[in-house]
Amino acid sequence: MQTILITGGAGFIGSAVVRQFINETQCKVVNVDKLTYAGNLQSLASVSDNPRYVFEQVDICDAAEVARVLREHQPDAVMHLAAESHVDRSISGPADFIQTNIVGTYTLLEATRSYWSGLDAPRRAAFRFHHISTDEVYGSLGESGFFTEETAYEPNSPYSASKASSDHLVRAWHHTYGMPVVTTNCSNNYGPYHFPEKLIPLVILNAVNGKPLPIYGKGDNIRDWLYVDDHARALRLVLEKGKLGETYNIGGWNEKTNLEVVQSICAILDELHPQGAPHNKLITYVQDRPGHDRRYAIDASKIAKDLDWKPQETFETGLRKTVEWYLANTGWVHGVTSGDYQHWVEKNYANRSGA
Repeated sequence: MQTILITGGAGFIGSAVVRQFINETQCKVVNVDKLTYAGNLQSLASVSDNPRYVFEQVDICDAAEVARVLREHQPDAVMHLAAESHVDRSISGPADFIQTNIVGTYTLLEATRSYWSGLDAPRRAAFRFHHISTDEVYGSLGESGFFTEETAYEPNSPYSASKASSDHLVRAWHHTYGMPVVTTNCSNNYGPYHFPEKLIPLVILNAVNGKPLPIYGKGDNIRDWLYVDDHARALRLVLEKGKLGETYNIGGWNEKTNLEVVQSICAILDELHPQGAPHNKLITYVQDRPGHDRRYAIDASKIAKDLDWKPQETFETGLRKTVEWYLANTGWVHGVTSGDYQHWVEKNYANRSGA
């Protein structure tokens, strides 16, 4: 039985990967997560009792604990998703992003290198370290063009700068030490279990509760949207078949302005939750985020050509599934919109939003 160690497995994308591995394969999964504000074990309730699932509450900056987990569970691969990920939080408090995304990645790389070096020859040859990153490392696009795997890095926020740094560390560990790595950079994810500080779940929940739907600037910033289960399938494919040392961009070919996204959510809610319709009357334009990147768009041709991957969901089908999920899972929503998160929302996010 193959054992996959997943850092950040209680997060939004990580939990989707964990659920797929448990539900669709015979792999054992070791979920390593610090359980910060966005880590939520309720997102893994459906697989938590499976004998092939193990949870370790560990900070990836803790070298001794990371080494222990590797030693005890003897994984055949590491998928590194643990990260601080919200741009607004990185602007108001960048230190956590430097610590987790840069120092944590370094700590994990060094512990994994030591573990990998001690494996026997067959297991050493088969081992993989998969680093999961973001398209935000590339900076901002103009009105035309796409991010490719050869696009130069130009991060513009503390978050994207910290992720760019982690990408460079992974690349350096491959070229300097021979670590068997693959890297992926994805576009904006959306779907079930998304923490409600991000644009799509925030708009859904605010609209349902009759609250303002804040949009930065004119709402004309463009993002490329990717349904989270499509992303999880792509990540598993890259881990299995990706060429060592290579980077694969993963995108949904779904460019939308923030205003288009919000209008689409309102239209679905007008149909599925007619109380308060039309919901677009709640749209409120607020002061733009500092350094807000104008446009992201990924060219996903490489992963399509080399690994035969393409998204199964269109933006329209995926968004409808997402709205339906939030309407049907009020218990999960209540669980994550309390405590520390609620205090942060009241302090920092009452009049702001964005992807």
